[in-house]
Amino acid sequence: MRTTERTRRTATAIAVAGGMLLLSACGAADTGAPDSAGGGKKTVRLTVPSWVGAEANVAVAKHLLETELGYKVKAQQMGEVLAWDALSKGNIDAILEDWGHPEQEQKYIEEKKTVVRAGDLGVTGHIGWFVPKYFADENPDVTNWKNLNKYADELSTSETGSKGQILEGSPDYVTNDEAIIKNLDLNFKAVYAGSEAAQITEIRKNVKDKKPFLTYWWTPQWLNAEIDLVEVELPEYKEGCDKDPKKVACAYPDTPLQKFLNADFAENGGEAAEFLKNLKLTTEQQNEIAKMIAGEKMSPEAAAEKWTKANPDVWKAWMP
Repeated sequence: MRTTERTRRTATAIAVAGGMLLLSACGAADTGAPDSAGGGKKTVRLTVPSWVGAEANVAVAKHLLETELGYKVKAQQMGEVLAWDALSKGNIDAILEDWGHPEQEQKYIEEKKTVVRAGDLGVTGHIGWFVPKYFADENPDVTNWKNLNKYADELSTSETGSKGQILEGSPDYVTNDEAIIKNLDLNFKAVYAGSEAAQITEIRKNVKDKKPFLTYWWTPQWLNAEIDLVEVELPEYKEGCDKDPKKVACAYPDTPLQKFLNADFAENGGEAAEFLKNLKLTTEQQNEIAKMIAGEKMSPEAAAEKWTKANPDVWKAWMP
């Protein structure tokens, strides 16, 4: 997840290696061509990011493309940067939720012209640092970054020793946190849970035990309806303050989440391409679907079917 990409090198290498195995197994995209195994239906390939909100988008798109427009949809999970590479090559046709990758946008949209913009998803994303409300209520000044070092010992874990911990999700997410910690001279260490699910598990455990914690977190996120978190104020975001990955010392911006299509698919993808350009969800709608998947343990397919049955007035406006 999520305005400039700051991933750890080792994690990126793992993600790339894993993703290449996925792509080699799936082969090249057959966008616009009949699928011999699918009774003449055309195939659309979508990437599934590793957080549930984005999974909700794909589940709804897949359900409607298959049931309303007669396409066959193949969805595969891959890292954010890898997905851009695959989109450029035509191994996937669309990214339905992107949190901002300016380097990839410059390379593939402006220079290579292999990717095109497909408009806003309709959801505005925001990344920040958060503490539980019960901890902020007891320590109101913790919500200003200037006071964080005061709480480093209280926020430390066995993994951070004398330093405070900021809990991260997947190392593939867009994060400036290691640079922010260094440049603001904070006595903290970023510790990666490894995935959104693992991060949520740790957050829930901390909340159950009423333990203090500091976490990288974002909105929209369905869990925010269940757990009260309070944002820590970082130095104000100003245009360009995150341009140099090594010098970032500011907050994250609000990010209108974007969709992108492979350029050839955008031109020749017919009704599928038009439908994906039209697809638009509000924060509340995305959270509703995501909660079904993660909170109620429904399959993405079942959640998408339930939501579309209840909201025909929404999705019918997306139809070409």
